[in-house]
Amino acid sequence: MLRNVTDLYRGNREVLRETYIPSRLPHRERQIQQVAEVLAPVLRGDVPSNLLIYGKIGTGKTAVVAQVRQDLQRRTDLPSQVSFITVNCGNLDTAYSLLQTIGNTFAATEAERIPTGWSLDRVQASMRQLLDARGGIRILVLDEIDRLVARSGDGVLYTLSQLNTELQSARLILVGISNDLKFTNNLDARVRSRLNEEKILFPPYDAPQLQDILKERSREAFKDGVVDAGVIERCAAYAALENGDARRALALLRLSAEMAERDRAKRITSDHVVRAKSRLEQDIIVECCRTLPPHCKVLLYAILQSFERRRERRDGVLTGEVYESYTKLSVRLGLQPLHARSISNYLSELENLGLIRATIVSRGRGGRTREIVVDVPLNETLPALEEDPLLAPLGRPRPSGQRLLTNFDNPNRSGPTI
Repeated sequence: MLRNVTDLYRGNREVLRETYIPSRLPHRERQIQQVAEVLAPVLRGDVPSNLLIYGKIGTGKTAVVAQVRQDLQRRTDLPSQVSFITVNCGNLDTAYSLLQTIGNTFAATEAERIPTGWSLDRVQASMRQLLDARGGIRILVLDEIDRLVARSGDGVLYTLSQLNTELQSARLILVGISNDLKFTNNLDARVRSRLNEEKILFPPYDAPQLQDILKERSREAFKDGVVDAGVIERCAAYAALENGDARRALALLRLSAEMAERDRAKRITSDHVVRAKSRLEQDIIVECCRTLPPHCKVLLYAILQSFERRRERRDGVLTGEVYESYTKLSVRLGLQPLHARSISNYLSELENLGLIRATIVSRGRGGRTREIVVDVPLNETLPALEEDPLLAPLGRPRPSGQRLLTNFDNPNRSGPTI
């Protein structure tokens, strides 16, 4: 039976969600102005430059673009043939699905929609025809564009960047949003030349700026007097230590309120913030790892081991090295190793979960490969995986902070060496 909880909220709880776009974005006025100036030519019916927005997670990139979009769409002098298409590349696996999604945005009937199963060339041609049939200036916002390129390569960006040379009555403008500050460094020179984009860098928020953001959201979300002194400051301080992530600050404040509700408290206190921080960190990575499919667990373990051995060099591990390690671990565990194509799909899954980052790098005549960087703490994730019954034979208990020792590290024990 559900018990009654204290009602701390004034109105809509979604105010504390990262998806909520407030009417004002504190400390992003300059960036709003910059984005608006780049896109302003559409008000005259002119074609603006492509735009690439950089910044770490939680620095307001997506929110700023969304607000500029709303502001433009509210203007009565915006030409009717100007529209936005927003695509989150984190939800797309291939160039095919991106081009299909763009084309189907302009399909007026079911018969015009691009089905699954066509060749990539046919999808591209159909998308181009649908764009030209509608005409106008179309602003394509590609959120997390770096993840799309990491999965599918930069060929799709080349296709989109040279589309205007093939279109007759329509024009396509690209607005890319990336968490990777070095994103364009890995693009082919032809792609960089074709994009010819303007760039805007979003700096991280500091603690006082995060306080201002939380205060505005708090006034909108909570009743007067329910947030204790120090709660906002503590949430902001924690988030400022983690690269100035506003999403993290909002999550802490939201979860602190949930903790207070569960306690049937009339106020949100600093103690609730401390518990919320612990809750956010507790078992998120561990539970995520434990629910992975068996081969995906082995693959992640191989990545973590390889990365740990190389971390003094401060570079990533290549897919060839990872696949070799995964294969040997699978054999050790009595599993039949999967083919490289299946492992590539699992790498994309691990990246989608935020456990790793994979960047395409050129090896000269050796072709292209992916360099993998771990985005989880090794000293927490490795022991958690070793506790899994599947992977337990590979590891042994060790004190926190001690280097991982497995059969592969000890030359006096039997077993293959990675």
